[in-house]
Amino acid sequence: AGDTVMELEKALIVDPVDGEYTGSVTIGDEKIAEIRRFSCTPEVIVMPGFVDLHTHGQRGIDAMSASPQDFRKWAEMNFQQGVTTFLPTTVSASLENLQEVMQNLSQLPLSIAGLHLEGPFINSEKKGAQNPDFIYPFTERHEVVLKAPVKLITAAPEVKGFEKLLKVAKRRNIEVSIGHSGATYEAMKVAFEMGVIRVTHFPNALTPVHHRELGGTGAGLYLDFNLEMIVDGIHSVPEFVDLVYKVKGADKIMLITDSISAAGLEDGVYNLGGLEVEVIDGKCKLTSNGSIAGSTLLFNDAIKNFKNFTGCSLVELSKVSSYNALKNLDVGKLGRIKEGYIANLVMLDEQLSVLKTLFKGEEVYSKL
Repeated sequence: AGDTVMELEKALIVDPVDGEYTGSVTIGDEKIAEIRRFSCTPEVIVMPGFVDLHTHGQRGIDAMSASPQDFRKWAEMNFQQGVTTFLPTTVSASLENLQEVMQNLSQLPLSIAGLHLEGPFINSEKKGAQNPDFIYPFTERHEVVLKAPVKLITAAPEVKGFEKLLKVAKRRNIEVSIGHSGATYEAMKVAFEMGVIRVTHFPNALTPVHHRELGGTGAGLYLDFNLEMIVDGIHSVPEFVDLVYKVKGADKIMLITDSISAAGLEDGVYNLGGLEVEVIDGKCKLTSNGSIAGSTLLFNDAIKNFKNFTGCSLVELSKVSSYNALKNLDVGKLGRIKEGYIANLVMLDEQLSVLKTLFKGEEVYSKL
């Protein structure tokens, strides 16, 4: 089936590097075979498939308890959102539990590029919706979780063992992201100089900005960090999202959902890493202390929100929804609409709703 040729006619083609133009795209053998530029009234917007590097679950599936079949089903559900690459994300848990998740995910089905460990090497004072029983500093015996399929780990630079963690992660080609951290500006700067260039769900679970101590939030804005953002209008007000966009520019922002198993389902009571979460009007809070606990955001809504909150261009939208995240993870020929690249594409209408998703040149979702 891989050699079927497909033609996307009369399209507004949006590429993060070459910009936007009209024309057609020919797909064959899983890749983009040919792009022809010509003027036409476009009938569809074509963008690189979306990428979500931080998501805990969706529609009843939770990364911590998902079976290999669940992971596959999750990938299929994500195609409805235009997501063609994602990292299921854990929460702080016992080593045994984390290894179990790694085992269940070892086959990496479909669009799953690996695993994101959020914790357990974080600051318990900034735990947010993480279980304090499973937050601990990194030591040699924890090296067992720093291997495939883990691609990304969120940790706090001020916590003991961080430097050792960073060394091991670098050696094993795992990206480290700062999150759930009480780090001062100075500690953030030291981590940045050590090669940590990424911040998890900015600015949530970081120290706030103050004009005499920039804190973790100020460091994220001031230093050249890449920032994950949950653009649901709940984790940050729209104006803050726009402020970050104005200060950092679209090259430094990566949209994520941070969605939990309640995403796509009704309000109610759910479980996140053994903690009880109540969802009211789509807002997730721990029943124990009211902390925000992930989101019910779906990726297609995240891109609409970002466009609404910032007024960014479609080219900028292709950066924050796909290209930046792939560049950050150093994944091969993905994230561009360019000859020779893998045909992971999403087709959208003028309202930016997903009409069709292509994965390796195959149609895996169609709304029509």
